[in-house]
Amino acid sequence: MAQPLMPKATAVWLIDNTALTFEQIADFCGLHSLEVQAIADGEVSYGIQGIDPVQNGQLDRGEIDKAQEDTSYRMKMQVSTLPKPQARSKGPKYVPVSKRGDKPDAIAWLVKHHPELKDAQIAKLVGTTKDTINKVRDRTHWNSQNITARHPVLLGLCSQLDLDQAVTKAGGTAAPPESQLESISEVP
Repeated sequence: MAQPLMPKATAVWLIDNTALTFEQIADFCGLHSLEVQAIADGEVSYGIQGIDPVQNGQLDRGEIDKAQEDTSYRMKMQVSTLPKPQARSKGPKYVPVSKRGDKPDAIAWLVKHHPELKDAQIAKLVGTTKDTINKVRDRTHWNSQNITARHPVLLGLCSQLDLDQAVTKAGGTAAPPESQLESISEVP
């Protein structure tokens, strides 16, 4: 069962403003009945200001009235009609300075072995810009003579799972061909 947002503050309000039993309050707030009794005695949660669960939309006034009439009745949380918050995607991850020079090598490997990947997918995997990807692809990068295609997973720029998911989403095969496996094992 879902608990109120701040169970002890809710318990304080229910103790002060209702005639509910300690067991009913404990059941609703997810606390032990002895803890609720200690709150009522003033031994626990001294100084906590009570929070009205009716005003917060966690409990209906009718539920409190039913529970006050019948001591065996257990109150239920009110279902929220608010939309659920969207989970935010991970932002750009931090890449240490020592690994930043490896990004063009990883881009070259991805462009060579997985041409089906879009620039946005490569940018997300490696943590770079589309401009850098185009410069590596066109060999106009300022360090293009020193770029060697190296596997981005071995460089620590992305995980194998992320790479496989991106390749599958792009319509390619997630497992590299055997010729690519040999080049992966040769990378220092």
